[in-house]
Amino acid sequence: MKPAEIRDMTPEELTRALEEARRELFNLRVQAQTGQLENSARIRLLRKDIARIMTEMTARKQHAL
Repeated sequence: MKPAEIRDMTPEELTRALEEARRELFNLRVQAQTGQLENSARIRLLRKDIARIMTEMTARKQHAL
């Protein structure tokens, strides 16, 4: 997910995207532990997406103050 896409999201969309990314990351970690993971690079991309989303959410909270 690109930073510009994240900035254009509403707060509800950000929350939903964060939940989905965390859920997918959990599933990928389970697959990695059971030896079923095919694309290990996806874990790294999801972690970065989660960080970007959380950064945007924090920035919006601080800007609102």
